[in-house]
Amino acid sequence: MELEKTTHMNMLVEFYGCLLTPKQLGYIELYYADDYSLGEIAEDFAVSRQAVYDNIRRTGKILEKYESQLHLVADFYHRQAIYDQLEKYIDNVYPNDVTLQNTIKALQDSNK
Repeated sequence: MELEKTTHMNMLVEFYGCLLTPKQLGYIELYYADDYSLGEIAEDFAVSRQAVYDNIRRTGKILEKYESQLHLVADFYHRQAIYDQLEKYIDNVYPNDVTLQNTIKALQDSNK
C-alpha cells in the first residue's frame, strides 16, 4: 500500500470520519490506520473479502467527495505551510522574542 495514499486517507478519516457510518469507519480505520489486510477485516466482520474491498473503496470515494466540497484537509495543509513560513521568519528576524515564538507555537497547536 502506498504510504502517501495511506497518509492522505488517514487525514480524510481524521477530518470526516464522524460523517461515516460505524461500519464504514471501522473498515477504513482497520485497513488504513491499523494496516489490517482485507482478509483479516473480512474474518473479523464475518463477511467476504470482496464486501470489505467494496466498502473501503466506496468509503474512500465518499471521503474524497467530502474533501472536494469542503476542502478541510487542503485548508489544514495550507495553514500549516503558512505557520511554518512564519516560524522560520520569526526564528531569523526575532530569535530572542520568546513571547512571539510561543504565540506561533500556540497557533500551530490549535490548528492540529
